[in-house]
Amino acid sequence: MLLWLSELLATHFSWFQVFRYLTLRALLSVLTSMGIGLLVGPYMIRRLRALKYGQAVSSFAPENHAVKMGTPTMGGILILISIGISTLLWADLRNPYVWIVLGVMVVFGAVGWADDWIKIRYKDNKGLPARKKFFWTSIASLGAGIALYVIAAQQTNPVHSAGMLDLLIPFFKNLSLPFSVIPYGLAFIVFTYLVINGASNAVNLTDGLDGLAIMPVVMVAAALGVFAYLSGDVRFADYLHIPYVVYASELVVICSAMVGAGLAFLWFNAHPAQIFMGDVGALALGAMLGTLAVMVRQEIVFAIMGGVFVMEAVSVFLQIGSLRMRQKRVFLMAPLHHHYEKQGWKETQVVIRFWIITIILVVIGLMTLKLR
Repeated sequence: MLLWLSELLATHFSWFQVFRYLTLRALLSVLTSMGIGLLVGPYMIRRLRALKYGQAVSSFAPENHAVKMGTPTMGGILILISIGISTLLWADLRNPYVWIVLGVMVVFGAVGWADDWIKIRYKDNKGLPARKKFFWTSIASLGAGIALYVIAAQQTNPVHSAGMLDLLIPFFKNLSLPFSVIPYGLAFIVFTYLVINGASNAVNLTDGLDGLAIMPVVMVAAALGVFAYLSGDVRFADYLHIPYVVYASELVVICSAMVGAGLAFLWFNAHPAQIFMGDVGALALGAMLGTLAVMVRQEIVFAIMGGVFVMEAVSVFLQIGSLRMRQKRVFLMAPLHHHYEKQGWKETQVVIRFWIITIILVVIGLMTLKLR
């Protein structure tokens, strides 16, 4: 919005041209979303507490989680509002990728909100029925996949041998899975659906300890912002031998907004947490990360950088599968962070160690830019 306004005013006031610089708008996006989060956060915590929108602790949770009972939840609303306002202010709203990401955020956020609301209102830990979750998240992720296919099918890749629909294999210059050979973009659309929904649920499963999910979200979003910046510039894309994605550069503003909003939320979510993000935040943030990864064509690198999310999700699948097939547990408790709690790790130990793992994995992900 402000970019459009600055372009109008630049004809009369030349200093408005400074807002055309992507790096400045990315910085302002961080500061805006962080400022909104830090300013509104205390009010939201008080309001949620007054409304008694408190966290219900599952009977399956470790015993030490009883102290979390009643902590305000649905704080993800604050994160999404901060991201939305910052993006609308500083991004180029003529860019279709911006609207696709915002659309995914809104739908997944709405599904998460409904899930949280049912849990709080009716004291039902099951929340929104699974079929309704599946329906609405499928509509959003398939819609995003179709939109991205339509856009990508109209583009060519002038600096990389892979097609715009192909799945790139990291650490290799010219290796990719040729999704483009399957007609009508079916492979690409289905894969996009799986990435977005998988990322959404993985982040949601990770969000079980104070600060555990939000910091990896911040770090992965920042790294995807780097990929977006480089992929959106044909010179950098050519030099690094990565796909040139026409609309990718504006995604830096969204990634920056996610970083700022996430850090502001961490201020209140750090142990002992004053507020939890709830499904409204976790589902939306995970879906946004998955969408961004598909847009910059770095899905496998995203899985590497978000390795903590992958481990948490895999631990749940292994636990459920083992119990059904062998009637035995693989882990003391799933998701994985509860397993380590059962082994005697303190909550802060689990969180910080998972942060360290994420830092290492993000560095490895960024190294794929040069190690080919």
